[in-house]
Amino acid sequence: MHKSKKAVSRNIGVEIGAICSKYFLKSQHLHYGYWTSDLEVDIANLRIAQENYARFLISHIPPGVNSILDVGCGSGRIAEMLFDAGYQGDCVSPSPYLSSQVRQLLGAKSHVFECLYEELETDNRYDLILFSESFQYIKPQEALSKTLGLLEEGGYILICDIFKRDTPDKSLLPGGHPLKTFYDIISQYPLELVEDLDITEQTAPTLDIANDALNEVVRPSVDLAQQFLNDQYPLMSRCLKFLYRKRISKIGKKYFSGAKTGENFKKFKSYRLLLYRQADVIADRSRVTSDGSLEV
Repeated sequence: MHKSKKAVSRNIGVEIGAICSKYFLKSQHLHYGYWTSDLEVDIANLRIAQENYARFLISHIPPGVNSILDVGCGSGRIAEMLFDAGYQGDCVSPSPYLSSQVRQLLGAKSHVFECLYEELETDNRYDLILFSESFQYIKPQEALSKTLGLLEEGGYILICDIFKRDTPDKSLLPGGHPLKTFYDIISQYPLELVEDLDITEQTAPTLDIANDALNEVVRPSVDLAQQFLNDQYPLMSRCLKFLYRKRISKIGKKYFSGAKTGENFKKFKSYRLLLYRQADVIADRSRVTSDGSLEV
């Protein structure tokens, strides 16, 4: 299936993030950090906060789980920690670049399915399917239907991701399914809630780090590049500004307005750890419809 321009753009953005994170932060993680009260919010501590997040996530894997499918595994660091802890399983990554990085990191420990999760085809079944900041990129119905077909009987879904709060104001922060809509949708599937933890407070400081980087590093660099074009190629610079004025304005508002802060994140987003267990009734496959929901 042909990937949309949005999906391709997202992959490129994640790949650039992986390169920058590895080079500048010496980190292989591509997710928010978990900021404990004793950890200073500083870019130098982001790698520590990301390790905290990974450990927090792994600590909520239920007893009895052996096999795990890591959906949207990023650079593979969480998968590596899982396998080092004694779990086994596979990974899903739609990015060719990241897939190659994961294969180098994990070697024969895991098979990497290089595809969109919705397109995954395998006879393997798993005790737990993990979505660490990847659930937001998949339509909930498609994600849940696919997952129910890949779980062992009584298996688990562990989602740790961003959701949108129901607020009257419009947010400039991207990402996340509406939380209320998610609850409504998942209630239609044969899944029992085990845990629902709000960790927005612990993850929000990552936005302050990102906001500082955008305004203290990226914006001055863009301004200098623009100044260079104005000085050296004034006609071309004016033409580009005119032709792409709407896009330039949109980018400026999105990235350099100062809206990407921890406080705004807490206002508009809810970062949650959600653990669901496949209900016993799922064993009766005749009662499960083609979209994965339960026939009443």
